[in-house]
Amino acid sequence: MRACLAALASALLVSASAVPVSAQDAVAAFFKGKQMRLIVGSAVGGGYDLYARALARHMVNHIPGQPTIIVQNQPAAGGMILTNQLYNQGPRDGTVFSAPLNSIPTAPMLMNGAQFDATKLNWLGSLNREAYVAFLWHTAPVSHIADMAKTEVLVGSTTVGTTMNDFPLLLNDLLGYRFKLVRGYKGTPEINIAIERGEIQGNAGVGLASVKTLSQKWIDEKKIKFIGQFNAQPSPELPGVPSVMEQAKTEPQRQAMRLLFARTEFARPYFLPPDVPVERVQALRRAFDATMKDPAFLAEAEKLQIEILPMTGESLQKLVGELAATPPDIVARVKAALDAPAAK
Repeated sequence: MRACLAALASALLVSASAVPVSAQDAVAAFFKGKQMRLIVGSAVGGGYDLYARALARHMVNHIPGQPTIIVQNQPAAGGMILTNQLYNQGPRDGTVFSAPLNSIPTAPMLMNGAQFDATKLNWLGSLNREAYVAFLWHTAPVSHIADMAKTEVLVGSTTVGTTMNDFPLLLNDLLGYRFKLVRGYKGTPEINIAIERGEIQGNAGVGLASVKTLSQKWIDEKKIKFIGQFNAQPSPELPGVPSVMEQAKTEPQRQAMRLLFARTEFARPYFLPPDVPVERVQALRRAFDATMKDPAFLAEAEKLQIEILPMTGESLQKLVGELAATPPDIVARVKAALDAPAAK
């Protein structure tokens, strides 16, 4: 009897341990020899593109089967079009994932044209929890974010749905600020050229890491001044720069800011379409997590001057669900603010 029980226990142990190995082998067999695509919702050369290309170069080493990854750029409509396409048309096999703009997790609530449910996307994680700032050229007649209630300045934007578009619009609505948006730039580098030429006076919603990567010389030479930061927790890199969240005067204002400025918590998000087999989603999430600890990846990130403060796919999935539960009246207020026109 003891021998039979021991044999049965051994058999059960072997069987239980074989299940995940079998699943991993199946994932490896699927990805082996495949060419994956990482589609970026912004133009070549910007912050999203820099992050995505660095990730692609190293994440392949952690995906079972070690496929190749090519990066493609589809900057139309801030990533809305590509997200709609992936959500509704796929492919849903795990071979295509996306780096959209960080407006996409809340787009179904706040933006026109969203044909997807953000809670049903498979979020892989985010590369950074980034400090976002408003900065102006040194000649602009504003030194503090509160001065924006009295003085109008021109700030650049690519398109609706971007932080550089949406953040100042919400502040205009909630606090009476006077940011005047000029849309239509292809990316952050083009906006920077326009600032130097004097066409516009700054950028009112851009990642600090992007500013440091593309414009460190401006910071060193004091050609720009940071007038506000959008993070829930002030960045230690920005001493003395006022927190925009602290300018809120009422609880509804704070809730509205929380809904929109949560983008700073998932500054560089990545997702797979719905209905990708669970074992492949899990494998790619773990590959993403492993890349965040990969010394070669971290060394390249340091060389590129891009900051890595990752969020796991599970944490991002939870946060997207929490934001989707925001009270309807707060959502309506934020959406109305974002529908304001830009400068003509």
